[in-house]
Amino acid sequence: MSTAKSSVSTLLDGIAIERMSEHDLLEVVEIEERSGLSRWGWAAYYAELQGVNRGLMLVAFPPKGTALENRSIVGYIVARETAGELHINNVAVRDTYRRQGIGSALLNRIVEEGYRLGATVAFLEVRAGNTSARALYEKCGFRAIARRPDYYSEPKEDALVMSFVL
Repeated sequence: MSTAKSSVSTLLDGIAIERMSEHDLLEVVEIEERSGLSRWGWAAYYAELQGVNRGLMLVAFPPKGTALENRSIVGYIVARETAGELHINNVAVRDTYRRQGIGSALLNRIVEEGYRLGATVAFLEVRAGNTSARALYEKCGFRAIARRPDYYSEPKEDALVMSFVL
């Protein structure tokens, strides 16, 4: 992962990554619900947008010339930076856009932003049985460092804690 400085908006392999705004929240919640993530919901994302970590809430838009060119969000990522640690809370990509590098692009960008803010390590939790997400995180340099029994509910499942040194 690169640690180069980045602007508010970047274009990565045709995918535009921008800071999330409150206008994006309905689509973000829709993606969250369809992805099976632990639910935050509109109010939690809105509250997070009012906080100091609002710059660590990013959305991805499709490249021009695609069916969703009307600026529909294809993925998002939400993180917090605290005491030199970047905590990645949620990352999701629409089903039809998975395995096209959008998740990697979002992870790379959030790590760059965290590094810019002074983070030296990134952490995230992932369902132990989510092999696709684990493969993505490992491809981006994250390694499993711990297991949290019964961390998730609906369905109940262990979480793997993964980290990446920035």
